[in-house]
Amino acid sequence: MIEGNIRLLAAIMFTDMVGFTAMMQDDEEKAIAIRTKHRQILEKEILLHQGKILQYYGDGTLSMFGSVIEAVRCAAAIQLEMQNEPVIPLRIGIHLGDIVYYDEGIYGDGVNVANRIESLGVPGSVLFSDKVYDEIKNHAEFKVSTIGTFELKNVRRPIEVFALANQGLVTPNPNDIRSKALPSFKSIAVLPFVNMSSDPENEYFSDGITEEILNAISKVEGLQVTSRTSSFVFKGKNLDIREIGSQLNVSTILEGSVRKFGNRVRITSQLINSSDGYHIWSESFDRDLEDIFEVQDEISRRIANILREKLARSDINKPIIKNYKANVEAYNNYLKGLYHFNKFLPYSMKEAIKYFEKAIELEPKFPPAYARLSGCYVFLGAKGAIRSEIAYPRAKELAYTALSMDDNDSDSHLGLAMVRLFFDWDWEGAERSFKRAFEINPSSCTTHHYYGLYLTALNRYNEALEYIEKAYTLDPLSVVINEALAHIYLNLEMFDKAKEQFEKVLDLDPSYKSALYGLGWYYVLTKQYDEAFEIFDEIKRQANHPLKGITPLGFLYGITGKMKDAEDCLQKLIERKKLEPDISVNVDIAIVYLGMGNLDKAFEYLDYAYEERSGAVVFLRNIYWRPIHNDPRFKLLLAKMGLKD
Repeated sequence: MIEGNIRLLAAIMFTDMVGFTAMMQDDEEKAIAIRTKHRQILEKEILLHQGKILQYYGDGTLSMFGSVIEAVRCAAAIQLEMQNEPVIPLRIGIHLGDIVYYDEGIYGDGVNVANRIESLGVPGSVLFSDKVYDEIKNHAEFKVSTIGTFELKNVRRPIEVFALANQGLVTPNPNDIRSKALPSFKSIAVLPFVNMSSDPENEYFSDGITEEILNAISKVEGLQVTSRTSSFVFKGKNLDIREIGSQLNVSTILEGSVRKFGNRVRITSQLINSSDGYHIWSESFDRDLEDIFEVQDEISRRIANILREKLARSDINKPIIKNYKANVEAYNNYLKGLYHFNKFLPYSMKEAIKYFEKAIELEPKFPPAYARLSGCYVFLGAKGAIRSEIAYPRAKELAYTALSMDDNDSDSHLGLAMVRLFFDWDWEGAERSFKRAFEINPSSCTTHHYYGLYLTALNRYNEALEYIEKAYTLDPLSVVINEALAHIYLNLEMFDKAKEQFEKVLDLDPSYKSALYGLGWYYVLTKQYDEAFEIFDEIKRQANHPLKGITPLGFLYGITGKMKDAEDCLQKLIERKKLEPDISVNVDIAIVYLGMGNLDKAFEYLDYAYEERSGAVVFLRNIYWRPIHNDPRFKLLLAKMGLKD
C-alpha cells in the first residue's frame, strides 16, 4: 500500500476533448487557444462546485467531488459553457464509487468505471452510472434519459448508463452508444419460430409457441430479454444473425421451427452467439400436443441454465412454464386468440375475444385465456372502441377469475392494474397491482410501459420517463413504446427530442396514426401552425370518413381563429356521437371547444366524459390541456377523481 493513502466514497468525473489531435494538425494556433479555454472553464467550474482536479491527461481531466449532486451540476455547467464559440467538443463521464486517494492521484474500480462511461459519450454529453442516477433521481433540476445496460471492459458487473438531458446538452442516441460497448452476455432475443407445417394457417401455432417461450425466459432473474414486438420485426426476413443482434443489442439469439402434424409436434431450436454466429446449443423435440407445456418449459429452462450466472442447484430443474393441462383444442383456440391479440388493433381484438371465449368454453380452468381476454377489454375500453362502463367491469371480472385460479400470473395483475387506473380511479389499488406484476416478472416490458402511463396520470413525468425508457431498452423497435417515449419528452418540454422521436416512429411505421397526431401536437405547441395544419389534414385524409380524424383539426382551427371551420368539425363530432352511441367522443368534443376558447362547453363535455368513466380523462394533466390547468373547475374535476392537484 502507498503510505498516507485514504479510502473514501466519491464522485469521479472524467472529461475528454474529442478530436484534439486533428485540430492541432489543421490549425495549431486555434487548437492551443481552444485547449486554454477548455482548461479555464474546467478549473473555474470544478472549483465552484467543490471539486478537485487530480490529473490532466492528454486532452482531458480526472476530478473528484464529495457530492454527486455537485458533480452533475458541474458537468452540466461545463458543457453549456463549451457550447459558446469556439465550440469545444467535450465528453464527460461520472461514477460514484469507492476509491483510494493519495497526494498524486486516485485509483480503484470507480476510476475505471467513470473512464469507460466517458468513452461511450459524444461531444456535448454528460453520461453517468446507475449509482449516480440513484443519488439524483429525486432532484427535479435534472432531466435524465436511460441509454442502456452494457458490459464495460475490466468492469465486473454490467452497468446501466444514463445521460443528462437538460436543455442545451446533447443526449446520445442509444444505438450510437451500443456500437461502442458489448451487450451483456445475459441478453437474448427470441426470433419467431418458422412454421414448417404443411398448412400455412398453422402460423398462429408457431407464433404462439415463440411467445410462450419468450414470456417464460423473461421471468428468469438476471436475463435481459427483448420483447416480442421488436423480435417479431424480423419475421420472414433473411437477415444475418449478427446484424439482428446489433439492432436489438443482444449477445444471443434463439431461433427455431415448429412442425405440427395431427396430434404431434416437432420443435427445433438453436441458441446462437450473435457476435460470431456460433451455435451454442441446438436440439429437436418430438412430442404429443398434450405435452406442449412440458416441451416449452424444457426449452426455456435449457436457455435459462445456459445464460444464467451462478445457477443455484435447486433451480436447475425448477419449472418456468406452468403445466395447465389444457386440452389440445382449447390451447389451439388460445393460440389463435393470441395471434389476433398481438396485432393491437380494435378489429383484431374483437376477433381475439372469440377465440379466447372458445378456449374458456372448452377448458374453463385455463387462467391464461381469462387473463388475455381481460387484456382485450382493457385495450378496447382505452381506445374507446367499447364504452368504458361495458369494457372495464368485464375486464375486471375476467382478471379476478384468472387470479382465483393462479395468483402468480403477471398478466392478470397487470390487467387489474389497468382497470383500476382507467376505470376505478383507484390509484393506490393500481399501484399495488403494478407492484405485484413487477414481483412476478420484473423484466416485463409491458409492465414498465403501463406503469409509465400510470405515473403520467399522477403527473410524475420524470419518473414515468425512467420506466418508459426501460421499456424502450427491452423493446427498441416497438412503435407503441417509441411513441410513448415521444409523448413523455413533449410533456417535459424536451421539444427537439420529442420531434425526433415521433419521426423515428414514423420511420418504423409510416402508417402509425398516433405518431402523426403526436407530431402535429408538437407543431401546435411550438406554434408552427402551417406544419400542424399539414399533418392534421393528412390525418383527416387517411381516415377516409367525413366524421372521423377531425378532432385535432377542429382544435387547430379554433386556436388560429377559424371559428366557422372549427364549428363545422364540432357538428360532425356531435353527429358521430348520435350515429355511434357505443363509442365515446365526449373528450374529442371538449378538445375542439378548448381550441375555440369556450371553456364552459369544454368542461361540460369533460363532465360527460367523467360520468361515463372515459379512460382519457386520467391524462388531463398533460401538456395539451394546459389552458385549463389554472381553472378552479379543473381542480374540482381532479378532486372528484381522487387526484391531488
